[in-house]
Amino acid sequence: MSHDNRHSQSDDNRHARVALLSAGIRCRCPRCGEGRLYDGLLEVRESCEVCGLDLRKADPGDGPAVFIILILGALVVLLAVLVEFWLSPPLWLQAVVWGVFILVAAIGLLRPAKALLIASQFKNQASDSGTVNYDERD
Repeated sequence: MSHDNRHSQSDDNRHARVALLSAGIRCRCPRCGEGRLYDGLLEVRESCEVCGLDLRKADPGDGPAVFIILILGALVVLLAVLVEFWLSPPLWLQAVVWGVFILVAAIGLLRPAKALLIASQFKNQASDSGTVNYDERD
């Protein structure tokens, strides 16, 4: 066995140990856990700057946004009803507070939610056609 094969096997073992939750929450590469996943706010990089994983194959679609909208919607409705019941603030104040809360929370949660879905796709080799091999180089 050559030195190159042992090196690539140790890289594969190191990559296999990256925790899905850790890579997702930290918005890091799902294979190495080190490279940044995003170029901008939500734009996925073309490849990992550390391990070279082709990130163009990752496509979480609208999944993260749907989860965030549903969770935040339920939470805000519950909190708004409780605040109305306990404090009875003016309607305009409720609209301003909950509007700002929804915007900040949605933007704050969307990055890690999208990263978790990408990491999950990578771990499970998932795609819409079921045939994507994330480790293959084009």
